[in-house]
Order: sequence, then C-alpha cells, then structure tokens
Amino acid sequence: MRRFSFTAPDFQAAFKAFLDERRGSPADVDAAVASVLDAVKTHGLDAVLDYSRKFDKVELNAETIRVTAEEIEQGWVDTPADVREAIAFAAARIRAYHSRQRPADQAWTDEAGVALGWRWTPLEAVGVYVPGGRAAYPSTVLMNAVPAQVAGVDRIAMVTPPGKLQPAVLAAAKEAGVTEIWRIGGAQAVAALAYGAGPIEPVDKIVGPGNAYVTAAKRRLYGVVGIDALAGPSEIVVVADGQNNPDWIAADLLSQAEHDPAAQSILITDDEAFAAKVEEAIAERLKTLSTGEDAAASWRDHGAVIIAPMNESPALVDAIAPEHVEFATDEPERLADRVRHAGAIFLGRVTPEAIGDYVAGSNHVLPTSRAARFQSGLSIYDFIKRTSIVKCDPASFGILGPHTVALAQAEGLPAHALSAAVRLRSGN
Repeated sequence: MRRFSFTAPDFQAAFKAFLDERRGSPADVDAAVASVLDAVKTHGLDAVLDYSRKFDKVELNAETIRVTAEEIEQGWVDTPADVREAIAFAAARIRAYHSRQRPADQAWTDEAGVALGWRWTPLEAVGVYVPGGRAAYPSTVLMNAVPAQVAGVDRIAMVTPPGKLQPAVLAAAKEAGVTEIWRIGGAQAVAALAYGAGPIEPVDKIVGPGNAYVTAAKRRLYGVVGIDALAGPSEIVVVADGQNNPDWIAADLLSQAEHDPAAQSILITDDEAFAAKVEEAIAERLKTLSTGEDAAASWRDHGAVIIAPMNESPALVDAIAPEHVEFATDEPERLADRVRHAGAIFLGRVTPEAIGDYVAGSNHVLPTSRAARFQSGLSIYDFIKRTSIVKCDPASFGILGPHTVALAQAEGLPAHALSAAVRLRSGN
C-alpha cells in the first residue's frame, strides 16, 4: 500500500508514476489467444470441444454443450428462497432503471424542405460472457442480460465456463429471460460467439467481463463483432472525511480488493489519524475475510492512501478516472458535481459501492483502467443502434444538389458529383 501526501514536494510526480504503473496481462496471453481464435474460426465446434477438454478437463459434445431448459428450471428451484427474492428484486430495479434510458425516434423537415431524422433499432443477437472460477456471478447475468432484454434484443446467448453451474446463476438467467446457455468459457467461448461453432450461431455483439484471455479475445475480435469494453481489474476510490466509521470505509475498500489481486482500492482523506484507523480496520478484517488472500495482495500491491484537502479530491478523482468513487461526506454533491471522469459515483455515508453492484438499478459493468475518461458504463445504448433517415423532394434536392456537386468535385470524386448532377440536369 502506498501513502501520498498532497503537500509533499514530489507528490505530483510520485502520484503520476503510481497511476502509470502497468498491471496488465502476461505478454504471451495475446499470442495464445490468437491461436485459439484461429482454430475456432477454422475448425468450429471441434476446436471448442478440444479446448474444453484441454483447459477445463470436461468432455462435451454438440448436445451436452448446451444447458437444457430443465437444468435452468432446476437451478431456480435449487436456489435458496431469499436469493431468488433478491434476484427478482434486483432484476426489477435494473429493468426500471434501464427502461428510462430508452431514446425516442425523431423526424422533422428542415428549412430547405429536407425530411430528416433517425430511428433506433435493437441488435438481433448478443452474447453474454459470465465468468466462473473464483465465484458465482448471478449479478453479472442480470447486469448484462436485463438491459439487452429491455432494448428488445431478439436473441441473448450466454456462455459460462463448464463444470457445475451455480443454481443462482441459472436462476438469474431465468429471471432475465435467457434461454440459450452454453457451457464453454475462455477465449474459445468468445470465438464461438463471434464466428459460430456447430449449434452455436454467431452473434452481433459480445458483452460481459472475463479474465485476461477473454479480454484479449474480445480485443482481437472487435470488428468481427461489437464488444462492450475491455475490462481491467476492478477499482474503487473512497473520498472520506474523519467523521466516518473507519470500519465502514475499510469494508468499502476491501469490497473491490477481494475481486482480484490486481484490483485497486484508494482512500482520499484530509484526516491522517482517520486514515490510520482505516488501515488498522483493514488489517483486522483481512484476518477473517474468506477472500482475504486476494484482498490482502490487492491492498498491499495496488492500494493507496492519499492525504489531501477535501477540496482537492475532485481533481484527484479525475486524474484516477476510477471505475467507482464514493463521496462519504456530509454534502457529497458539493464535491461530486465537480467530477468529470468516473464510471459511477456513490453519494453519502450510507451509499456503499456494493449497493450499485447488486440492487441500486444502475449498471455495474463500468469502465476501468482510466477508460472513464472517454467511456460510459453498460446501458441500453449498448444494445441498440441509430439509423439516419434522409428524404429530399425535387425542391429540396435543388437546394442541396449543387453544393453536393461542388464538394464532390473538390474531393476528386467524379461519380459522387455525377450522381447529383444528372438529377439536376434532368430537372429532378
């Protein structure tokens, strides 16, 4: 864990060096992924099954690779009642939040008499990657599939690593209306969604987080399919004054640290004594946290405490451009309103980031690795596209046509100019 003091002479240089540290994947990941993608593109399902045998130690075929409707239903039954209730509660809030994002079609006639506008249409098919391994992630299913459902996507195909599928994941899929689930993971699953493989039909876009191999596959396949984002390690910044309960703030910082040893948790406070109490609380919590090994590595290697005036915190947050930021102060809006770069902002002492991960309704798929400078979190806009509409009548074409000819000729594109000129010569 690093400590920084805003008043130190070398603060700016040291802070910049900290932000510039690389925490990326091993250099050989991309080469390994390239080989997998090429094999799946060339050999389809056979390659997918081979990689499942090699990496996941499971034997699958064209029939058993798909999760049955009966398995999905049984997952719902096997999920504890309180978890089912929480899944339904979260899904309803996510659905309501994202329904408000739906944009309207527009149509108008401008001063030249040209009919203009746009219309929004949903994507036809989307693939949702749901990680396995470290934990079960029903919330990932909801956060990715429910907005697609709200957008009106015709087909939602979910992939998740093979093995025993957690009942809560299947319950979340049922709640989100996902009926197509394939038990494959890794780069081969991403390739199968992009190219198609046997019974798995290709999709138009792939969303959902994964490990370094999944992220590398999405990067390489962008253009073959759309992707949501390139997910990096999870991040949180907590801006907290000394009036907070240090144990609460420690828990908030650990809520992201436990995701991955490469995750990053940063405390910004103007109270050095309070910072020390938070550090003590983290040390105590790590002794009993079941995810303590990963959380401890994250806090040790990538955590930070910054002692700085509260008034400077918005600028520091913008420099970090974090996935999540909490403002645990009496008047959080006063500081938060000055932040430009953050995936999600949580306001007040009783609004921990974990609320956003599950039940607030806002999406928890957010930009990482400083991508909040130019990117938003997952939304309905990831599952719809806008088409422009243009219509000229003879009079309006008579106004636009000569300018079209002039610009096309200036660009050295005679056929462009001709397509307008022939209509002008014929009097439309």
